[in-house]
Order: sequence, then structure tokens, then C-alpha cells
Amino acid sequence: MGYKHFEEYNIKVTEDVKQRYERIIEDLGEDITRDGLLKTPERASKAMQFLTQGYSQDATEILKSAMFKESYNEMVIVKDIEVYSLCEHHILPFFGKAHIAYIPNGQIVGLSKLPRIVDVFARRLQVQERLTQQILDCINETLKPQGVAVVIEASHMCMMMRGVQKQNSVTTTSGFRGQFEKIETRNEFLKLISNKFS
Repeated sequence: MGYKHFEEYNIKVTEDVKQRYERIIEDLGEDITRDGLLKTPERASKAMQFLTQGYSQDATEILKSAMFKESYNEMVIVKDIEVYSLCEHHILPFFGKAHIAYIPNGQIVGLSKLPRIVDVFARRLQVQERLTQQILDCINETLKPQGVAVVIEASHMCMMMRGVQKQNSVTTTSGFRGQFEKIETRNEFLKLISNKFS
């Protein structure tokens, strides 16, 4: 899709979603003509497109664009990667941190690409369990390392603002492949992500 066509597509999507937000706001009993709400449908439309832009991005291609041959074969960890996503059940945010490790097998990847692929999968309607699995599978299948590990810790607004209304709960999900299925390697990773280095 050329840039001009992409821009035209974005304008159409923005307008379509804007009209839907106008209807939702009216159905809630609000007056969409009052000053504070005049531009809300358009802003909400643009915000939703930003928060779901991962659907139009390819995490595999992002990793492939920065893979390098290297003989290093020890654990590589990127921890405390900020995660912001939308729960697909209520379209409310969940947010927290992801920790990723891999053990190279002749190939390393530019470190900035790991947070990038977290964003690609997080910028979709998600559940934390699937988000963890998608990140894990993408790294494992693309980089083909000796092992890969992903841990995500997140707070869910659907639990905090509604339902059980538990403000201090944190959900942790994890996935391990290859060498990280060995308990000693897994424990080393978990110890390192829990340490606070000065």
C-alpha cells in the first residue's frame, strides 16, 4: 500500500471509528455537542488506532532486520521493559514490565528490537497469557536460540476499576524454551531479573 493510499485509509478508519464513538457517547446519555466532548470522538478514534497499531506491524521482520552472527553463547537479558496493552475482555488497560532472556546460538539481535517486539504484540487487544506466548514464540522461531525466557508482571484495570476492585494485585505469566526448561538456568534468570543493580 503506497503512502498516499495509507493516509487515505487512515483518514477513513479515523472517521468510521469516530462516528462509532459518537454513538457510544450518546448512548451513555451524554451530549456530544457540549464543549468538553466536541473533539472526544476524534481523539478517541486516533488513540484507539495508536493503541492497536501492532496489528499492522510484523515482529518477525523487526527481529530479522537486526540479527548478527556472533559466537557469544551466554545469557542475554533485557529486563524491566514497559508494557502497555488493552485487555480484550473489557478494552481496559493492563500495564507492567516484561523481562526477556535468550541464549544465542550463533546469532544475536540488536537489543532495542526486544522492546520493539513487546510493543508490537502489546499494541493489540490482548490477554497477558497470549502476549507472553507470542513474544516467546517470535524470539524462539526467528532467532533460533539455545533457549528463551519471558516473564511479564502486570496490573489489570479490569480488576482494579471494576469487578473485584483489587488495587494491589499483580499478575505474573512466564514462558520458557530450550535451555530455560532446565531448572538451574531458569533459576539463574529469575534471580537476575529480581536483583536490583546499582
